[in-house]
Amino acid sequence: MVSRDKLIDLGTKGKAFFSATRKSRIVSASALLLAVLAFGAAGVAPMAPDAADLPVKSIVLDLALPDLQSQIAAQTNAQEYYVREEKVRPGDTLATLLKRLGVEDAAAAEYIKKDQLAYQVLQLKPGKQVRVQTSPDGHLQLLQTTVGNGRDTVSNLMVQREGDHFKSAQSPAALEKRVEMRSGEIRSSLFAATDLAQIPDNVATQIVDMFSTDIDFASDLRRGDRFNVVYETLWQNGEYVRAGRVLAAEFINAGRPHQAVWFDEPGSRQGGGYYGFDGKSLKKAFLKSPLEFSRISSGFAMRRHPISGKWKAHKGVDFAAVTGTPVRAAADGVVDFAGTQGGYGNLVVIKHWGNYSTAYGHLNRFGSGVRKGMKVSQGDLIGYVGSTGWSTGPHLHYEFRVANVPRDPLSIEMPTAQPLAGAQLQRFRGVASDMLHRFALLNPQVTGTQLAATK
Repeated sequence: MVSRDKLIDLGTKGKAFFSATRKSRIVSASALLLAVLAFGAAGVAPMAPDAADLPVKSIVLDLALPDLQSQIAAQTNAQEYYVREEKVRPGDTLATLLKRLGVEDAAAAEYIKKDQLAYQVLQLKPGKQVRVQTSPDGHLQLLQTTVGNGRDTVSNLMVQREGDHFKSAQSPAALEKRVEMRSGEIRSSLFAATDLAQIPDNVATQIVDMFSTDIDFASDLRRGDRFNVVYETLWQNGEYVRAGRVLAAEFINAGRPHQAVWFDEPGSRQGGGYYGFDGKSLKKAFLKSPLEFSRISSGFAMRRHPISGKWKAHKGVDFAAVTGTPVRAAADGVVDFAGTQGGYGNLVVIKHWGNYSTAYGHLNRFGSGVRKGMKVSQGDLIGYVGSTGWSTGPHLHYEFRVANVPRDPLSIEMPTAQPLAGAQLQRFRGVASDMLHRFALLNPQVTGTQLAATK
């Protein structure tokens, strides 16, 4: 017989059980209702008004399955070719190059030696990439490479087998432009510094041309001078072809910065020119030196004449250089004299605008076509250093004359071209700002103040 206390206990537990069961059912029912509501919401979402009117078409296509056996047979019967690429090495001959490329084809080698176009393979410089396609027995099927003059003309050369014969063809190369940035420091010479910085020689030459009116790179350079340069490089299929134009350069000579930015000018003969970051043209009326690399052996002053031994005013500047060094016109003008004249030996005189003229003496020989009445532009080749006339050794005697009176070319102030203005100046500022940012990456000392100065 169950006691009253146990009945009470069982009743309490029963209520708890039923209470828990009821709560569980309520929760489960609520969850089910929410799920149904959610499903209902998804199910009754309105369709596009015109969805019911859209036409429905069934398209049946018979797809032909590929014939696996014929594909296997085609691959088995197909001619196999091997492709290999190699770079020309110093001292390479045609035989050694073809051997590394896996070409064993005497007929191909003979054709390359005799054909006018194909012969350019023998003239490739070290580092140039050559690609060939050969049969399993080493017979040449196709040879491809890039040839050019190192300046503007770049083309693709192809030698191809056609049966038992070969043919060659040349086509313009599609070049991709890239922008590179380099910096360096002068320890001995400019070209030693640019070689160390892996800067191509034609870029170094452009730097000389850009700053030649302000810096004599033979005598003005100082140990510790620094430079930054931004320039174009041209590539084809991932292969470096050559360096292009210098876009901007900065040269710090004896603590003084010289900066230049290339700016396109559709109306100019060269298509553009170099300017300072303030928009002023860097092209001055006269070059500081008619020679790219030389040293001053005698300045504009009184001196003892090397032949007569008498004290006499030296009315020019002598630039010592080896025989054959190119001499450039210091400014635009017209040749007024080209011939032999007394102690000057072979002499060229150029008349410029106004009362300005320049004279170039002791030349070994004249430039091609240089004669009286010929128009010349600044930097044009007019002759070569020599030792003609009253001269004790090869050098250039250079005179700068105003109203036919000699003046010291190293001290006289030279005028510059007109600065940019208006819309051109605004466009230039955008170009200059980009180049200053690049200089800041090369040289952290470039400050925001310098950058803001161009805006």
